[in-house]
Amino acid sequence: MSETLADTFTVSWTAMADGTVEDYTQLSKIFEDHAGDTLVPHLLSVMRLLEGPTLGYRIDRARHCRQSATRALRNGESDEFVVAALLHDIGDVLAPDNHSAVAAAIVAPYVSSETEWVVRHHGLFQGYYYFHHLGGDRHARERYAESPHYDRCVDFCASYDQNCFDPDYDDLPMEDFVPLLDQVFSRPAKYTA
Repeated sequence: MSETLADTFTVSWTAMADGTVEDYTQLSKIFEDHAGDTLVPHLLSVMRLLEGPTLGYRIDRARHCRQSATRALRNGESDEFVVAALLHDIGDVLAPDNHSAVAAAIVAPYVSSETEWVVRHHGLFQGYYYFHHLGGDRHARERYAESPHYDRCVDFCASYDQNCFDPDYDDLPMEDFVPLLDQVFSRPAKYTA
């Protein structure tokens, strides 16, 4: 097995302020190679954490996400939108109280601003279907009515989220989405920090 840059290069400093152009050029190459090799497998590992308990729903959250992506794929949505549908609830296992923001942060460097916006706001928009049952405002999403992405998010929730809890739906297995994940996450990342 041949050595890689990650095997042969180490910075000489212990404080980032002491780094050089050469250091950061090499680190950038190492990071890009590492991320390219590991991002999709890591995402799949996190998605597997959504398998298991149904938490009162009729299916687990992993299957809910697969149903969302399957419906988007079968409806002819773009590859990035199908991937966004697949990952829209990935944050549930890591940050349940702000899962939409976590999922949006994951996809943001690789998708359009519209798709990122939909993922970021879907949690609030989904509230249309249940907030009023808990004493909340089902129309809370209306604060975003002027957004150019408002209708797209309403449609996402109606077509690919609120209706994706069906144990009889023939959703595709996770493996079928790996090529789309590879395609979307191999795009040059937009720097978002």
